[in-house]
Amino acid sequence: MADESAIPSAEARFRELGLSFPASPKRTGNFLSAVQVGDLLFLSGQGSHDILGKVGVDLDVDTAYLAAREAALRLLALVKEELGSLDRVRRIVKLLGFVNCEAGFDRTPQVLNGASDLLAEIFGDAGRHARSAIGAIALPHDFAVEIEMIVQVEP
Repeated sequence: MADESAIPSAEARFRELGLSFPASPKRTGNFLSAVQVGDLLFLSGQGSHDILGKVGVDLDVDTAYLAAREAALRLLALVKEELGSLDRVRRIVKLLGFVNCEAGFDRTPQVLNGASDLLAEIFGDAGRHARSAIGAIALPHDFAVEIEMIVQVEP
């Protein structure tokens, strides 16, 4: 059996990877960024504020992958804001990702791998999740990617 004390915490792993949270955008609208029900935390969609445009037209898949990674970092910033620590995450349950693209674009899963890969880097097996990757003809603010997430949390 592996020594669990040798596994770095999510907070430690985040620092080890040299990651930082993007600045939180101003919240507008009549909704919450996060809602906890029991041991599940539901996060509102977060977009790629720094990478804008239509994938396959304005952006290539590699750039869109980075946009998905940025959206995941924004989601993790909400988790930290809500829970106080990434170490309270028991597992990432589900991602629902939207990719701003033209009809016929079929590489949405490769784009969303930017978020999925990051979550696995930080949380290991607990970062592996169910996922849907959907193409959308438009996203708010011309985001390249928008992702929402469901997280199981420690009490």
